Amino acid sequence: MDKIQTGDQNLVKQINKSIVLHSIENNGTTSRAQISKDTGLNKATVSTMVSELIKENFVNEIGIGQSSGGRKPVLLKFNKHAGYSIGIDLGVNYILAVLTDLKGSILIEISEAFNVIEIDEITARINSIITRLIDRAPKSPYGIVGIGIGIPGLVDKDGTILFTPHLDFQHINFKQMIEKKFNITTIVVNEANSGAHGEQVYGTGKNVSNLVYVSIGIGIGTGIIINGKLYIGSTGISGEMGHQTIDSFGKKCRCGNHGCWELYASESTLLQEAKKLEVFKDFSIIDLDMIESEAKQGNNEVIELLHILGEYIAIGLTTIINTFNPEIIILGNHIARFEDWITNIIYQTLDNRLSTFHRESVDIKFASLGIYSSTLGSSAFSISNFLNHNRVTVI
Repeated sequence: MDKIQTGDQNLVKQINKSIVLHSIENNGTTSRAQISKDTGLNKATVSTMVSELIKENFVNEIGIGQSSGGRKPVLLKFNKHAGYSIGIDLGVNYILAVLTDLKGSILIEISEAFNVIEIDEITARINSIITRLIDRAPKSPYGIVGIGIGIPGLVDKDGTILFTPHLDFQHINFKQMIEKKFNITTIVVNEANSGAHGEQVYGTGKNVSNLVYVSIGIGIGTGIIINGKLYIGSTGISGEMGHQTIDSFGKKCRCGNHGCWELYASESTLLQEAKKLEVFKDFSIIDLDMIESEAKQGNNEVIELLHILGEYIAIGLTTIINTFNPEIIILGNHIARFEDWITNIIYQTLDNRLSTFHRESVDIKFASLGIYSSTLGSSAFSISNFLNHNRVTVI
């Protein structure tokens, strides 16, 4: 059993320091006097905590502010360049990686496509990308503070990849592998969970307590935020809503089920169905760029296909809304690029299938971070893990 930390003087100091750091992080530019006013801590305590945070490179003094009647205040700002974080979105056929500062701004981006499924090959690519980002990172007091990786599959609480339906990853402790290679704290999570976290911290989900992020790519995954916290279930593998049954006699899915939602409403399904259209009959390979281009040109065949896709998306959303009653549902990943053609049909289908009470209580939005939701969410997990060592959470 873990030792319980009691309320001694050191703990009180840690709590006060956490409060001051949180105040500076969230206020942009502030002063010692303003922190005291905002938090209720006395000025001497604030001054001591600020001095320690400056010494630890988490806070900078950036100049003199305007006086409101007394001495001019010294302005303080969170040092977002104290360290850097790496965020990686491992897709079924791509790797998108970023280096961010401690406020989530992207400094460097690397994107690579691939068409292999073997773990050794994909791991080698990820290791190469991480090495390049580390080598290109600016110098900082804390260096690379963490690596976050979003995985398209089942990941338990320990960072073990249990199963990926489209890649050859099974029962692999990926967290341990990356940490052993780079000696940097690593967090491995399901990509829809990292997408939900990214949108909650930086995007459409800011200040929203109950939301569901739906990642629609080659497959479909969902990240669920309840009362402001990511819900991962008892073993960490919740959110597999892409495998809810929408046709009990439907197609066989890789997961073993029949008629899974992602077999009707995903990027892979869109590409499969698009191959049957007249406009693409002479192409051996088609991609989302080609489909979007035809839609923009008003191709009725393509637009009708997108309407069908939107209807299937809405059918799955109906179950999510009835189950979780979220404030908003955020649609993300590559399918979000078709927002202009699927929004209206999604709304129409939900109007027809939901009770008035459920329909009026939820809003459908698209990810404001676009393809970066999972990447930035992964980075944000690592940043918060690093900063939490300098915070105390009182439950």
